[in-house]
Amino acid sequence: MSRRRVLGAGALAALVATTASALALAAPGGDGRAGARPLVLAAASLAEVLPRITSEASYSFGSSNSLAEQIRRGAPFDVYFSASPLYTQALHREGLARKPVAFATNSLVVIVPRSNPAKIKTIFDLARRPKLKLVVAGPKVPIGLYTREVLKRLGLLRVLKKTVSLEPDVKGIVGKVALGQADAGFVYLTDVAPVATRVRALRVPERAQPTVVYELAIATKPNDVEGAQELVIAVLGPDGRRQLRAARFGLP
Repeated sequence: MSRRRVLGAGALAALVATTASALALAAPGGDGRAGARPLVLAAASLAEVLPRITSEASYSFGSSNSLAEQIRRGAPFDVYFSASPLYTQALHREGLARKPVAFATNSLVVIVPRSNPAKIKTIFDLARRPKLKLVVAGPKVPIGLYTREVLKRLGLLRVLKKTVSLEPDVKGIVGKVALGQADAGFVYLTDVAPVATRVRALRVPERAQPTVVYELAIATKPNDVEGAQELVIAVLGPDGRRQLRAARFGLP
């Protein structure tokens, strides 16, 4: 995988300061409950790393698109973490969230069960196995969008006909392959470590890798201003970046 460029210390400090200022301005819109736990809606692929950065939050994980739709329907939240800028930018345009901030990057791999019954050695073998059982996410889910982008770039869109299950988020794909219920699936690189004893990861050629950028967005009127501010600073700060790198996320 390609190495991602890391923000310099000065740029990071400026980013954190800007975010903190924006949140401070938001104080009149929330109740400013000191010591409260911010409500966080986050992409499923962040389920392991965010609690490691801080346990002082109430997390709800799912697909970025479904979480964005929940926000549109009035679901309360303080900070929203998306696996695609599509949803954070849209909520910002709709006045439901403040200006998004990019905080991580990712890349795609193909995973197969450790036993590898379909004998898949490269991504191109997906097209060579007539009885392949493929599991992917729907086209509106970020990992599903990225999967289709990879397959299109490699001229392999036809393998989608071998899909046996459309999962609502990336964790569903990981689970199906890890349990041997599918021969292969597309997931993020960061999803491999928690199931490394049960799956093997196959690389996706660099020329086919999509640009996977994660953004966070603070509610226009967060209920827990102080908690939201502390959470964002924790993610953008040195400890948060260290945890992201350890989980194999890239840094934008």
